[in-house]
Amino acid sequence: MEMQEPFDIEINGVEYSVFPDEKDTYTIFKDGKEYVQIIKDTETSWLKLNPETGLPMFGMDEEVNLIGAEILKTE
Repeated sequence: MEMQEPFDIEINGVEYSVFPDEKDTYTIFKDGKEYVQIIKDTETSWLKLNPETGLPMFGMDEEVNLIGAEILKTE
């Protein structure tokens, strides 16, 4: 499987840079800094990964779901 190229998305006037990692996992940069790592849970639900353990953190995060929805539009 070839690695996808990084790409930018915009949500509510905020620009994010998306760097694909492994399958369904992405590192998100905001304002030029590493911001959050996310993983696809279901078609409509995305989870933040704990920066220390790399494990999914359960809990509704609207921003993470919005980022995930934009990522799906690019596929």
